This record gives sequence, C-alpha cells and structure tokens, in this order.
Amino acid sequence: MPTLVSELCCSPVLSGPLTPEAADDLAAALKVVADPARLRLLGLIRSQTDGEACTCDLTEPLGLTQPTVSHHLKVLFEAGFLERERRGRQTYYRIAPNSLSVLCQALDPSPRG
Repeated sequence: MPTLVSELCCSPVLSGPLTPEAADDLAAALKVVADPARLRLLGLIRSQTDGEACTCDLTEPLGLTQPTVSHHLKVLFEAGFLERERRGRQTYYRIAPNSLSVLCQALDPSPRG
C-alpha cells in the first residue's frame, strides 16, 4: 500500500539528501498528482464555495466519464489528498487538511531556520 501524503517527511527536498525510503514516498505522492485530470480535480474541489464537491458535479467540468472521474478520486483519496463523505447516494470530496502543504513544504527550497 502506498504511503499516505500525511506520512511524508516535511523537510525540503533541496535542503539535503533524502533517504531511499523518503525519496520513494515522495515520488509516489508526486506521481499521484502528476496526472492532469487529478490536478484539475484538486483545483475544482478546492475552488468550491464550501470546499467540497459531489462526484456528479465533477464529470462535466472535466469532460470525463463518471467511472473515470471516480477512479481519479479514488486514487487521490487513497493517497491521502482527499477526504470523502457519503450522503445518501452521493459521495462528497474535500481536500484533506495539510495534504497539499506537505508537497509544498517538501519542494520548498527556502532555507529553514
């Protein structure tokens, strides 16, 4: 099972050498978000007024089928980038707290004090 984004070390990649395990974990997280559809999903969900979106509201803006959108949402969820909540027959997704900031921190080349 892949490492959840919340389990990644937060030290910047450029501040020093990574252990092989840390490099594997970070590479796996970056692979998840390296897909254009997944990046668009994260942006669509984050831009919603209440910060969440139903699966049914994400297919049309992406121009993808419901099964394809569901697959991408599942990958993002399993990697720890999204939280989900079932309400009746619909599933709502929101960005998991700090999930995106972990990637930003890992790639931040600014010196730490």
